[in-house]
Amino acid sequence: MIAYEDLYLLNQPFMQQYQESFADSLEKGWFVLGNKVTSFEESFAAYCGSMHCAGLASGLDALVLALKYFDFPEGSEVIVPSNTYIATILAIYNNGLVPVLVEPDIHTYNIDPFRIEERITNKTRAIMVVHLYGKSCEMEPIMAIAGRHGLKVVEDCAQSHGASYKGKMTGTFGDFGAFSFYPTKNLGALGDGGALLSADPEKIDKVRALRNYGCHEKYYNNYIGINSRLDEIQAGFLLVKLPFLDAINAHKLKLAMIYQQGLREDFIKPVLHPDFKDSFHIYAIRHPERDRLRSYLLQHDIKTEIHYPVPPHHQNALKTRLKGAFPISETIHQTTLSLPVSYCHTEQQIEKIVGVMNSF
Repeated sequence: MIAYEDLYLLNQPFMQQYQESFADSLEKGWFVLGNKVTSFEESFAAYCGSMHCAGLASGLDALVLALKYFDFPEGSEVIVPSNTYIATILAIYNNGLVPVLVEPDIHTYNIDPFRIEERITNKTRAIMVVHLYGKSCEMEPIMAIAGRHGLKVVEDCAQSHGASYKGKMTGTFGDFGAFSFYPTKNLGALGDGGALLSADPEKIDKVRALRNYGCHEKYYNNYIGINSRLDEIQAGFLLVKLPFLDAINAHKLKLAMIYQQGLREDFIKPVLHPDFKDSFHIYAIRHPERDRLRSYLLQHDIKTEIHYPVPPHHQNALKTRLKGAFPISETIHQTTLSLPVSYCHTEQQIEKIVGVMNSF
Protein backbone atom coordinates (compact mmCIF):
# COMPACT_ATOMS: atom_id res chain seq x y z
CA MET A 1 0.00 0.00 0.00
CA ILE A 2 1.28 3.47 -0.90
CA ALA A 3 0.00 5.76 1.83
CA TYR A 4 -0.99 9.31 1.04
CA GLU A 5 1.21 10.36 3.95
CA ASP A 6 3.21 8.43 6.56
CA LEU A 7 4.28 10.72 9.39
CA TYR A 8 6.52 8.10 10.95
CA LEU A 9 8.57 7.68 7.76
CA LEU A 10 8.44 11.41 7.11
CA ASN A 11 10.06 12.18 10.46
CA GLN A 12 12.41 9.21 10.60
CA PRO A 13 15.47 11.16 9.32
CA PHE A 14 15.11 13.66 12.18
CA MET A 15 14.38 11.28 15.09
CA GLN A 16 17.77 11.47 16.79
CA GLN A 17 17.82 15.26 16.71
CA TYR A 18 14.22 15.38 17.94
CA GLN A 19 15.13 13.22 20.90
CA GLU A 20 18.12 15.39 21.73
CA SER A 21 16.04 18.55 21.50
CA PHE A 22 13.28 17.10 23.69
CA ALA A 23 15.79 15.89 26.30
CA ASP A 24 17.34 19.36 26.38
CA SER A 25 13.94 21.01 26.99
CA LEU A 26 13.07 18.45 29.65
CA GLU A 27 16.36 19.02 31.45
CA LYS A 28 16.06 22.81 31.38
CA GLY A 29 12.44 22.71 32.53
CA TRP A 30 11.34 25.69 30.44
CA PHE A 31 8.30 24.83 28.30
CA VAL A 32 6.55 28.11 27.38
CA LEU A 33 8.07 31.08 25.47
CA GLY A 34 11.68 30.14 26.02
CA ASN A 35 14.88 30.38 24.03
CA LYS A 36 13.83 27.81 21.44
CA VAL A 37 10.74 29.79 20.49
CA THR A 38 12.85 32.94 20.17
CA SER A 39 15.49 31.12 18.14
CA PHE A 40 12.88 29.62 15.82
CA GLU A 41 11.17 32.97 15.33
CA GLU A 42 14.46 34.53 14.28
CA SER A 43 15.45 31.62 12.06
CA PHE A 44 12.11 31.31 10.31
CA ALA A 45 11.89 35.06 9.69
CA ALA A 46 15.37 34.99 8.19
CA TYR A 47 14.50 32.00 6.00
CA CYS A 48 11.41 33.75 4.63
CA GLY A 49 13.19 37.06 4.08
CA SER A 50 11.11 38.83 6.71
CA MET A 51 12.27 40.88 9.66
CA HIS A 52 10.00 39.65 12.45
CA CYS A 53 8.06 36.54 13.51
CA ALA A 54 5.76 35.56 16.38
CA GLY A 55 5.30 31.87 17.15
CA LEU A 56 1.70 30.83 17.85
CA ALA A 57 -0.26 27.75 18.81
CA SER A 58 -1.79 27.03 15.38
CA GLY A 59 -2.30 28.30 11.87
CA LEU A 60 -5.89 29.24 12.67
CA ASP A 61 -4.71 31.35 15.59
CA ALA A 62 -2.27 33.07 13.26
CA LEU A 63 -5.14 34.13 11.01
CA VAL A 64 -7.32 35.12 13.97
CA LEU A 65 -4.60 37.29 15.52
CA ALA A 66 -3.65 38.89 12.20
CA LEU A 67 -7.20 40.24 11.90
CA LYS A 68 -7.49 40.93 15.64
CA TYR A 69 -4.45 43.19 15.42
CA PHE A 70 -6.34 45.66 13.20
CA ASP A 71 -9.41 45.84 15.48
CA PHE A 72 -11.74 46.42 12.54
CA PRO A 73 -15.29 47.56 13.40
CA GLU A 74 -17.69 44.66 13.83
CA GLY A 75 -19.36 43.77 10.53
CA SER A 76 -16.43 44.92 8.41
CA GLU A 77 -15.86 42.83 5.28
CA VAL A 78 -12.86 40.72 4.37
CA ILE A 79 -12.30 39.48 0.81
CA VAL A 80 -11.43 35.75 0.77
CA PRO A 81 -11.34 33.00 -1.90
CA SER A 82 -14.48 30.88 -2.22
CA ASN A 83 -12.55 27.58 -2.33
CA THR A 84 -10.36 27.95 0.72
CA TYR A 85 -10.15 25.61 3.70
CA ILE A 86 -12.73 26.57 6.32
CA ALA A 87 -10.07 27.82 8.79
CA THR A 88 -9.56 30.98 6.74
CA ILE A 89 -13.25 31.83 6.97
CA LEU A 90 -13.49 30.85 10.64
CA ALA A 91 -10.78 33.40 11.43
CA ILE A 92 -12.95 36.11 9.88
CA TYR A 93 -16.09 35.10 11.77
CA ASN A 94 -14.15 34.76 15.03
CA ASN A 95 -13.30 38.45 14.76
CA GLY A 96 -16.91 39.53 14.24
CA LEU A 97 -16.21 40.24 10.57
CA VAL A 98 -17.96 39.23 7.35
CA PRO A 99 -16.29 37.06 4.70
CA VAL A 100 -16.93 38.10 1.11
CA LEU A 101 -16.20 35.21 -1.23
CA VAL A 102 -14.36 35.72 -4.50
CA GLU A 103 -14.02 32.94 -7.06
CA PRO A 104 -10.60 31.45 -7.85
CA ASP A 105 -8.79 31.18 -11.17
CA ILE A 106 -9.75 27.73 -12.50
CA HIS A 107 -6.14 27.11 -13.58
CA THR A 108 -4.23 28.10 -10.42
CA TYR A 109 -7.01 27.49 -7.83
CA ASN A 110 -5.97 30.76 -6.15
CA ILE A 111 -8.12 33.86 -5.81
CA ASP A 112 -8.66 35.55 -9.18
CA PRO A 113 -7.20 39.08 -8.91
CA PHE A 114 -9.50 40.29 -11.68
CA ARG A 115 -12.63 39.43 -9.66
CA ILE A 116 -11.62 41.19 -6.45
CA GLU A 117 -12.54 44.81 -7.15
CA GLU A 118 -16.12 44.00 -8.12
CA ARG A 119 -16.64 42.64 -4.58
CA ILE A 120 -15.18 45.63 -2.73
CA THR A 121 -17.68 47.83 -0.86
CA ASN A 122 -17.43 50.71 1.59
CA LYS A 123 -17.30 48.08 4.36
CA THR A 124 -14.30 46.21 2.94
CA ARG A 125 -11.24 46.46 5.17
CA ALA A 126 -8.92 43.64 4.10
CA ILE A 127 -8.05 40.99 1.54
CA MET A 128 -7.13 37.58 2.90
CA VAL A 129 -5.37 35.60 0.17
CA VAL A 130 -4.64 31.87 0.37
CA HIS A 131 -1.59 30.35 -1.33
CA LEU A 132 -3.37 27.07 -1.96
CA TYR A 133 -1.54 23.75 -2.43
CA GLY A 134 1.84 25.52 -2.24
CA LYS A 135 1.39 27.93 -5.18
CA SER A 136 1.68 31.64 -4.50
CA CYS A 137 -1.19 33.90 -5.42
CA GLU A 138 -0.55 36.54 -8.07
CA MET A 139 0.52 39.11 -5.51
CA GLU A 140 1.53 42.01 -7.77
CA PRO A 141 -2.01 42.92 -8.94
CA ILE A 142 -3.47 42.00 -5.53
CA MET A 143 -1.16 44.43 -3.72
CA ALA A 144 -1.97 47.09 -6.31
CA ILE A 145 -5.70 46.64 -5.65
CA ALA A 146 -5.14 46.82 -1.91
CA GLY A 147 -3.14 50.01 -2.36
CA ARG A 148 -5.81 51.68 -4.49
CA HIS A 149 -8.54 50.93 -1.96
CA GLY A 150 -6.56 51.32 1.27
CA LEU A 151 -7.02 47.69 2.28
CA LYS A 152 -4.93 45.52 4.57
CA VAL A 153 -3.56 42.23 3.21
CA VAL A 154 -3.21 39.00 5.18
CA GLU A 155 -1.58 36.01 3.50
CA ASP A 156 -2.69 32.51 4.50
CA CYS A 157 0.57 30.61 3.98
CA ALA A 158 -0.48 27.39 5.72
CA GLN A 159 0.44 25.40 2.59
CA SER A 160 3.19 27.54 1.06
CA HIS A 161 6.34 27.22 3.19
CA GLY A 162 9.20 28.14 0.86
CA ALA A 163 7.01 29.05 -2.11
CA SER A 164 7.67 32.34 -3.88
CA TYR A 165 6.35 34.76 -6.51
CA LYS A 166 8.84 36.61 -8.71
CA GLY A 167 11.62 35.70 -6.27
CA LYS A 168 9.82 36.94 -3.14
CA MET A 169 8.66 34.47 -0.50
CA THR A 170 5.00 34.07 0.35
CA GLY A 171 4.16 35.69 3.65
CA THR A 172 6.26 38.79 2.94
CA PHE A 173 3.97 40.75 0.61
CA GLY A 174 1.13 41.81 2.88
CA ASP A 175 0.76 43.18 6.38
CA PHE A 176 0.98 39.67 7.81
CA GLY A 177 1.95 36.21 6.61
CA ALA A 178 0.17 33.47 8.59
CA PHE A 179 1.73 30.00 8.76
CA SER A 180 0.70 26.60 10.10
CA PHE A 181 3.14 23.95 11.29
CA TYR A 182 0.60 21.13 11.44
CA PRO A 183 2.49 17.80 11.15
CA THR A 184 1.68 17.23 7.47
CA LYS A 185 2.98 20.63 6.30
CA ASN A 186 6.26 20.90 4.40
CA LEU A 187 7.62 22.39 7.63
CA GLY A 188 5.61 20.37 10.11
CA ALA A 189 5.96 20.02 13.87
CA LEU A 190 4.96 16.95 15.90
CA GLY A 191 1.79 18.69 17.00
CA ASP A 192 0.07 21.99 16.30
CA GLY A 193 1.92 25.24 15.82
CA GLY A 194 1.75 28.44 13.83
CA ALA A 195 3.38 31.82 13.26
CA LEU A 196 2.86 35.33 11.95
CA LEU A 197 5.45 37.18 9.89
CA SER A 198 5.64 40.92 9.39
CA ALA A 199 8.24 43.44 8.31
CA ASP A 200 6.81 45.85 10.89
CA PRO A 201 8.24 45.36 14.41
CA GLU A 202 5.30 47.18 16.00
CA LYS A 203 2.85 44.72 14.47
CA ILE A 204 4.73 41.69 15.78
CA ASP A 205 5.24 43.36 19.16
CA LYS A 206 1.47 43.70 19.58
CA VAL A 207 0.87 40.15 18.31
CA ARG A 208 3.29 38.84 20.93
CA ALA A 209 1.14 40.54 23.56
CA LEU A 210 -2.12 39.33 22.01
CA ARG A 211 -0.88 35.71 22.03
CA ASN A 212 -0.07 35.98 25.75
CA TYR A 213 -3.36 37.15 27.29
CA GLY A 214 -2.76 40.66 25.95
CA CYS A 215 0.31 41.42 28.02
CA HIS A 216 3.99 42.12 27.46
CA GLU A 217 4.67 41.91 31.18
CA LYS A 218 3.14 39.15 33.30
CA TYR A 219 -0.06 40.22 35.08
CA TYR A 220 -0.19 43.60 33.26
CA ASN A 221 -2.65 43.39 30.37
CA ASN A 222 -2.73 45.99 27.62
CA TYR A 223 -5.11 44.25 25.20
CA ILE A 224 -7.96 41.76 25.15
CA GLY A 225 -5.75 38.85 24.19
CA ILE A 226 -5.87 35.07 24.00
CA ASN A 227 -3.57 32.19 24.93
CA SER A 228 -1.84 31.13 21.72
CA ARG A 229 1.85 30.43 22.23
CA LEU A 230 4.07 28.18 20.15
CA ASP A 231 5.10 25.34 22.45
CA GLU A 232 8.79 25.37 23.40
CA ILE A 233 9.14 21.66 22.61
CA GLN A 234 7.51 22.07 19.18
CA ALA A 235 9.76 25.07 18.49
CA GLY A 236 12.72 22.77 19.16
CA PHE A 237 11.41 20.21 16.66
CA LEU A 238 10.87 22.95 14.08
CA LEU A 239 14.43 24.19 14.60
CA VAL A 240 15.61 20.68 13.75
CA LYS A 241 13.58 20.51 10.54
CA LEU A 242 13.92 24.09 9.24
CA PRO A 243 17.45 23.59 7.79
CA PHE A 244 16.02 20.72 5.71
CA LEU A 245 13.03 22.64 4.33
CA ASP A 246 14.69 23.41 1.00
CA ALA A 247 15.63 19.73 0.59
CA ILE A 248 12.07 18.69 1.47
CA ASN A 249 10.65 21.10 -1.10
CA ALA A 250 13.19 19.99 -3.72
CA HIS A 251 12.24 16.34 -3.21
CA LYS A 252 8.53 17.14 -3.51
CA LEU A 253 9.25 19.12 -6.69
CA LYS A 254 11.12 16.12 -8.15
CA LEU A 255 8.12 13.88 -7.43
CA ALA A 256 5.72 16.47 -8.84
CA MET A 257 7.70 16.61 -12.08
CA ILE A 258 7.30 12.83 -12.50
CA TYR A 259 3.55 13.39 -12.41
CA GLN A 260 3.77 16.43 -14.69
CA GLN A 261 5.77 14.63 -17.35
CA GLY A 262 4.24 11.18 -17.06
CA LEU A 263 0.50 11.58 -16.57
CA ARG A 264 -1.86 11.54 -19.55
CA GLU A 265 -3.15 14.89 -20.72
CA ASP A 266 -6.75 14.13 -19.72
CA PHE A 267 -5.65 14.50 -16.10
CA ILE A 268 -5.75 18.25 -15.43
CA LYS A 269 -2.37 18.95 -13.87
CA PRO A 270 -1.07 22.00 -11.99
CA VAL A 271 -0.12 24.96 -14.15
CA LEU A 272 3.57 25.87 -13.90
CA HIS A 273 5.06 29.29 -14.68
CA PRO A 274 8.58 30.69 -14.11
CA ASP A 275 7.20 33.55 -11.98
CA PHE A 276 5.94 31.02 -9.45
CA LYS A 277 8.15 28.71 -7.39
CA ASP A 278 5.71 26.09 -6.06
CA SER A 279 6.40 24.18 -2.86
CA PHE A 280 3.92 21.37 -3.73
CA HIS A 281 2.54 20.89 -0.25
CA ILE A 282 -0.24 19.20 -2.24
CA TYR A 283 -0.06 17.84 -5.77
CA ALA A 284 -3.66 18.18 -6.95
CA ILE A 285 -4.99 17.02 -10.28
CA ARG A 286 -8.57 17.31 -11.52
CA HIS A 287 -10.65 14.76 -13.36
CA PRO A 288 -14.39 14.65 -14.18
CA GLU A 289 -14.60 11.10 -12.77
CA ARG A 290 -12.65 11.92 -9.62
CA ASP A 291 -14.52 9.53 -7.31
CA ARG A 292 -14.23 6.58 -9.68
CA LEU A 293 -10.54 7.36 -10.21
CA ARG A 294 -9.97 7.48 -6.46
CA SER A 295 -11.65 4.10 -5.99
CA TYR A 296 -9.58 2.66 -8.84
CA LEU A 297 -6.36 3.84 -7.23
CA LEU A 298 -7.36 2.40 -3.86
CA GLN A 299 -8.04 -0.96 -5.54
CA HIS A 300 -4.41 -0.77 -6.66
CA ASP A 301 -3.19 0.00 -3.11
CA ILE A 302 -2.73 3.74 -3.65
CA LYS A 303 -4.27 6.11 -1.14
CA THR A 304 -5.25 9.66 -2.07
CA GLU A 305 -6.97 12.62 -0.41
CA ILE A 306 -9.44 15.31 -1.47
CA HIS A 307 -8.57 18.93 -0.65
CA TYR A 308 -11.43 19.67 -0.21
CA PRO A 309 -14.62 17.65 -0.75
CA VAL A 310 -17.05 20.38 0.38
CA PRO A 311 -16.77 24.10 -0.50
CA PRO A 312 -17.20 26.54 2.41
CA HIS A 313 -20.60 27.80 1.27
CA HIS A 314 -21.97 24.23 1.45
CA GLN A 315 -20.66 23.47 4.93
CA ASN A 316 -23.45 22.98 7.48
CA ALA A 317 -21.92 25.61 9.74
CA LEU A 318 -21.81 28.23 6.99
CA LYS A 319 -24.45 27.53 4.35
CA THR A 320 -27.00 29.89 5.92
CA ARG A 321 -24.36 32.62 6.23
CA LEU A 322 -22.53 32.44 2.89
CA LYS A 323 -24.96 33.46 0.18
CA GLY A 324 -24.44 33.31 -3.56
CA ALA A 325 -23.40 30.96 -6.35
CA PHE A 326 -19.77 29.91 -6.73
CA PRO A 327 -19.63 27.56 -9.73
CA ILE A 328 -15.84 27.68 -10.20
CA SER A 329 -15.27 26.71 -6.60
CA GLU A 330 -17.82 23.91 -6.88
CA THR A 331 -16.16 22.57 -10.03
CA ILE A 332 -12.82 22.42 -8.23
CA HIS A 333 -14.26 20.72 -5.17
CA GLN A 334 -16.08 18.15 -7.31
CA THR A 335 -13.09 17.21 -9.44
CA THR A 336 -9.90 17.70 -7.41
CA LEU A 337 -7.79 14.79 -6.20
CA SER A 338 -4.56 15.00 -4.18
CA LEU A 339 -1.89 12.45 -5.08
CA PRO A 340 0.94 11.20 -2.81
CA VAL A 341 3.83 13.67 -2.87
CA SER A 342 5.49 13.37 0.53
CA TYR A 343 9.12 13.67 1.57
CA CYS A 344 8.76 10.00 2.55
CA HIS A 345 7.78 8.86 -0.96
CA THR A 346 10.27 7.53 -3.49
CA GLU A 347 10.52 8.26 -7.19
CA GLN A 348 9.75 4.59 -7.87
CA GLN A 349 6.48 4.86 -5.95
CA ILE A 350 5.39 7.91 -7.93
CA GLU A 351 6.30 6.20 -11.21
CA LYS A 352 4.10 3.27 -10.16
CA ILE A 353 1.22 5.66 -9.43
CA VAL A 354 1.65 7.27 -12.86
CA GLY A 355 1.49 3.85 -14.52
CA VAL A 356 -1.67 2.88 -12.65
CA MET A 357 -3.34 6.20 -13.41
CA ASN A 358 -2.50 5.99 -17.09
CA SER A 359 -4.23 2.62 -17.21
CA PHE A 360 -7.44 4.10 -15.76
